[in-house]
Amino acid sequence: MARPLSEALRESPLFFEPVPPPARTPAPRVEERMTAVARIVEAVPRVDALDIPELVDENHEGQPHYRSADPRTFARTLSERTGREAIVNKVVAYLPDISAVERWSRETVARGVRRVVFVGGSSRYIPYPGPPVVEAVRLCRATFAEAGGSVGTVAIPQRAGEAHRMLAKTRAGASFFTTQLLFDAQSIGEVLLRYDLLCRQASLPPGAVLLSVAPIADDEDAEFVRWLGADLPEPAERAILEGEEGGAIRRSVEIAVRVWEEVRSMAKRENLSVPVGVNVEQVSARHLEAAGALLEEIARRIDRPP
Repeated sequence: MARPLSEALRESPLFFEPVPPPARTPAPRVEERMTAVARIVEAVPRVDALDIPELVDENHEGQPHYRSADPRTFARTLSERTGREAIVNKVVAYLPDISAVERWSRETVARGVRRVVFVGGSSRYIPYPGPPVVEAVRLCRATFAEAGGSVGTVAIPQRAGEAHRMLAKTRAGASFFTTQLLFDAQSIGEVLLRYDLLCRQASLPPGAVLLSVAPIADDEDAEFVRWLGADLPEPAERAILEGEEGGAIRRSVEIAVRVWEEVRSMAKRENLSVPVGVNVEQVSARHLEAAGALLEEIARRIDRPP
């Protein structure tokens, strides 16, 4: 039986982020996807939660195009099948106003989902109708807390001043962060050190930070993770994509494991109070098996002493 997520978030949480089916997927195909994800989770008992993304594209005017159906349905069903709590991501920037965010939060709790990750818009130059993430967290945290849940947000290690943003979100009530996809340890290590210091200075318990990692197989995947906003350094890209054909996934798994182990060792060496865990992402529908392999490898290592 999975441990309570509130307990996991104080230690080394492990999330799995499967890709939900596209909006027009026939019901039998949705069932196949559900079954495949459930089998992976059953094979990796260490998984603490399922982190379900909202698949949405944005045009040049900042208008959204939703590629997936409402992820809350997928999340609730998977939670019931696996016994793991489900977390739903929501891009609050696209909602019409703060009252719509509050209404969405109440509906989400009523549908049996108690934890969410609030996400902002992709551009700082577009005046989105929805509220900033920190405001959404502040106004909606009580709704989820009353249901026994909590609110998380996204951390972008490469962004200037990110540790201060994380502190502001923690003050507002965020209890955990998932990062953008990581392919080296330097930027997230620097942010963790700074965030830990800021929380100590503020006498504020830090939120858990989950390092997002994923397997990639080819140039198409590399372009896609860049489109998602992730930083894929050239040395990491060469290490993954150069070499024997068909070995890219294995090499990307090795890099993901190395990122985790380097950050974990740093956290122990610096005596950080920030709980650090891992969020294993499936970046595309064709990589479910590869994501499961990475999940198994992380699960084998996450509780070992650094």
